[in-house]
Amino acid sequence: MKTIFISLLIASSCSSIYAQDSLRNKPIDTLMLETIEIVSIRADQKAPLTKVNLNSEQIEKLNLGQDLPFILNQLPSVVVNSDAGNGLGYTGIRIRGSDASRINVTLNGIPYNDPESQGTFFVDMPDIASSLNSIQVQRGVGTSSNGAGAFGATINLATNSVNKEKYVELNNSYGSFNTNKNTIKLGTGLIGGHFTIDGRLSGISSDGFVDRAKSNLRSFSVSTAYLTGKSSLRFNLISGREKTYQSWYGIPENYLDTKRTYNPAGTEKPGTPYDNETDNYTQTHYQLFYNQKVNDLFKFNVAAFLIRGKGYYEEYRADQRFVKYGLPDYVNGPDTITSTDLVRQLWLDNYFYGTIFSFQYDKNKTHLTVGGGVNNYDAKHYNIVKWTEYGLQKPFRYVDLAAEKSDVNFYGKILQSLGSGFSAFLDLQGRIVDYKLFGFKAHPEIVIKKKYAFFNPKVGVTFNRNYLQTYISYSTGTKEPNRDDFEAGVN
Repeated sequence: MKTIFISLLIASSCSSIYAQDSLRNKPIDTLMLETIEIVSIRADQKAPLTKVNLNSEQIEKLNLGQDLPFILNQLPSVVVNSDAGNGLGYTGIRIRGSDASRINVTLNGIPYNDPESQGTFFVDMPDIASSLNSIQVQRGVGTSSNGAGAFGATINLATNSVNKEKYVELNNSYGSFNTNKNTIKLGTGLIGGHFTIDGRLSGISSDGFVDRAKSNLRSFSVSTAYLTGKSSLRFNLISGREKTYQSWYGIPENYLDTKRTYNPAGTEKPGTPYDNETDNYTQTHYQLFYNQKVNDLFKFNVAAFLIRGKGYYEEYRADQRFVKYGLPDYVNGPDTITSTDLVRQLWLDNYFYGTIFSFQYDKNKTHLTVGGGVNNYDAKHYNIVKWTEYGLQKPFRYVDLAAEKSDVNFYGKILQSLGSGFSAFLDLQGRIVDYKLFGFKAHPEIVIKKKYAFFNPKVGVTFNRNYLQTYISYSTGTKEPNRDDFEAGVN
């Protein structure tokens, strides 16, 4: 994708991580307060794990509005793909050969993987990269984290930065396939030495490389925080809405040389392809954090979150039997019509909510972290016939299924310096999952009720001296099946 990038920056970004506490006339260590929830799950520099850190400057250079996997594209062991062919709309990522359902993703320490598919759909958070101040990618099983178990990698995203100075930033880009990105960011800086508000508004659109692979993406975020010398309270609101023309079927191999942009979506409609064969989804994140420094040895944090998602994808389907959708055959005088062309919508309506927490102890050569999380997922899957050639008077709901999932996890980590350049690492996690699935589209009669208990230990030793680092480690990763696994293994 050939892209021209134009950026206008007004005012200045934060260059200092200290603000003045007007009540005590002492500096507020905002860096400590903003990162407790991130440090608890990220790998320390001396931890025996393979990892890469990206800071805000590195992210900004790579951010042209494409989906997050394309920002990570040049990291070791990362392979990405794009349904639309230009990195916008639906994208995929593999790390060390593992797909997104085996990569743990957190946003400010809060689990982001979809609890049922265990996949990650960054299209639901358009332009999230413009809000990120750091990313850590751990390859392999990684340290214990919240959410789905990691096999290929762990991706930790962080937005909770503190900008001391007020700023306004406008970014616009234009590229091939009529691709546009417009972003405005602004912040108040620290008001009275304690209070700060940051906001972002983004719009991205593209025609896509693949035929009809259009994207229309909108998002906004608001973050407000109150800081004192030893504590901080922060609320984040991050919301994204996407409408993308379906292009996830891929291109037949025999078309690669002659019809490289071919898209079969919508072609069941006679004549021109159906113009609304689209995916439509809105996802909103509510995050509340409280961080506290007890003394020079102890810190802790607790956070509550709610992720609200709702949307559907629409399809034109030809020659469908009425009985398959629970509809009566259409009787027209002496004729009985048993099949019809139709338009259907497949809906997902879900709530994902819970809490995470961590306690940190630092003294001399010992760093100890204890933490965990509790979360619940409630979802409804329902399908609607929107239109038929014959007989339908109003939209008809023909599938109505539910799913519930609860997840409780606890972990303890210790990084101990042993002297002479050696340090030891031990990480123990226990996780309990309760999973209930009340039917599938193809098998509505099947009910799944399963409980799982997992134990994931990690241990290693690192030698670090004179710019040389080497380590040896052993890690175990276990997790539950995803929704598709249950349906595929029904027998």
